[in-house]
Amino acid sequence: MSANTAANSAANGASAPAATATNGKAQFLTLLRHNLTLIERGVAHVEQRYIARVLRSLPYVRRQLQESADVLALLVGERLASDAGSRDTLLRFLPEAYKPKAAAKGEKPSGAAMDEDAPAAEKPEKPRASAVEALPEVAAYLRLLVIAHLLDKKHPLNEVTALCQAAVNEMMRQNRRSLDPLGAKLIFFLGRCRELSGEGLASMRDDLLALQRTASLRHDAETNATVQNLLLRLYIVEGNQYDQADKLVARAPFPRTKASNPQVARYDYYVGRIRAVELNYSDAHTHLQQAIRRAPQQSQKTPGSAAARSEQDPAQKRASERALAAGFLQTAYKFLIIVELLMGDLPERSVFRIPVLRRALAPYLQIVQAVRIGDLSQFQNTLQEHQELFQRDKTYTLILRLRHNVIKTGIRRISLAYSRISLADITRKLHLESEEDAEYVIAKAIRDGVIDARVEHDSATMVSNEAVDIYATNEPQTQLQQRINFCLQLHNDSVKVRAEAACGTETDQPGDALLARQPPRRARLCHRGARARARARQGDCRRRDRRVRRGLAIDVAWLR
Repeated sequence: MSANTAANSAANGASAPAATATNGKAQFLTLLRHNLTLIERGVAHVEQRYIARVLRSLPYVRRQLQESADVLALLVGERLASDAGSRDTLLRFLPEAYKPKAAAKGEKPSGAAMDEDAPAAEKPEKPRASAVEALPEVAAYLRLLVIAHLLDKKHPLNEVTALCQAAVNEMMRQNRRSLDPLGAKLIFFLGRCRELSGEGLASMRDDLLALQRTASLRHDAETNATVQNLLLRLYIVEGNQYDQADKLVARAPFPRTKASNPQVARYDYYVGRIRAVELNYSDAHTHLQQAIRRAPQQSQKTPGSAAARSEQDPAQKRASERALAAGFLQTAYKFLIIVELLMGDLPERSVFRIPVLRRALAPYLQIVQAVRIGDLSQFQNTLQEHQELFQRDKTYTLILRLRHNVIKTGIRRISLAYSRISLADITRKLHLESEEDAEYVIAKAIRDGVIDARVEHDSATMVSNEAVDIYATNEPQTQLQQRINFCLQLHNDSVKVRAEAACGTETDQPGDALLARQPPRRARLCHRGARARARARQGDCRRRDRRVRRGLAIDVAWLR
């Protein structure tokens, strides 16, 4: 009895994961069919928001395709039945098509599975969508999913590149505005394939420039934004041509208000790198902050009911909740930290405690500590230790600019601690090469206003000036009196101008000369004021005459 019970429990335990996987594939099939329905609805109603909604679910679909590629094979066989060439080409890269439970065993599904797989159970041989020719948008979406799946599975890149190039050529041949969002994604994946294959974006430079011109003429914001980001990546990351990238940013307007959020984030990141190289640290800091704010910062949760998520084990929950754009956030934060240090600020400590950034930003934390305390030896040791990492991150040249900041911080700490110190001691404390270098650094710090000191060349010492309480002197009172005199003079001038304008209205001589010297707008205002005052005086005279006449009439009537 106990053996039978154990066997049954073991069988139930083995069948539970299989049932969970079947349920997951059924839900994933329903999601993909819903996405295809949204695409068809967007084409029918000429609404791009339906297709944009489908593209927003692409990260989750890519993760699900790693385990449920047979579901995609089922949809490719259903929807591309009229185009045998494209269907066979895509099915060659996919596993055997998924067979829904009701269609495979001839059983009637129950619950939610019955609603999801009911159409397939009624017509398992030939679904309704296969009877008609598939829309180009549906075919492009299926090609996009296949390409993303092959990239995630590390498929040979030459085949993936050829498939993506064929998809882009087909998209350009169709010339449909409803294909623009999907075409932008295909162009992005084509650039990604070229980068991973080692060819680089330089191999498609001419094509990118042609696509950028075409997208601008067609007012295709998403494609224009995608192509501009690829060109900036070509100039900055691959070619190190910051002058070309700056010209592109200056002459080609970016559709910031119409492009998708990820493309705007990428654009701000590239512009921030350009401004940092150009020593424009304030603009670089602004663009990098905007890029980080636009990047997805919360974890992406897989769709599904709360009950289904609660039944998952901890490993599945961690897999279903993962940070989006972790690599982008790490790269953007690296440049942001260096730019803040170059501006003279220190990044917040909490940035280095974010779980996604903690390991990637560990070498940059050492750089920040060296800059904060002004320790040149620690800075140089960290730079030598992680030189390859900094060169790979393209931040090495920017970090080299921090050497003067480290020295300035060290000199400031020394000037606050010592009223008089020799140049030899400064050279030893700052780990400089010679006293001449120390003297040069001190002179530059004095000129920049970092320290308030002087260098005595006879004794080869640096003497810090005594801190004088400025409020104990007459300087604040002098400055206040100057401001008061300026305000009084301004008031006197305004009163004089008003008086001269009034006199000019009555005599018609000084006023005209004054108005002739004034600007046209001011002269018009003065003329208006003079006319208003003249009309007021005329009205007073008329009212006074009427009162006199009325009084005379009363007197005459009384006499009668």
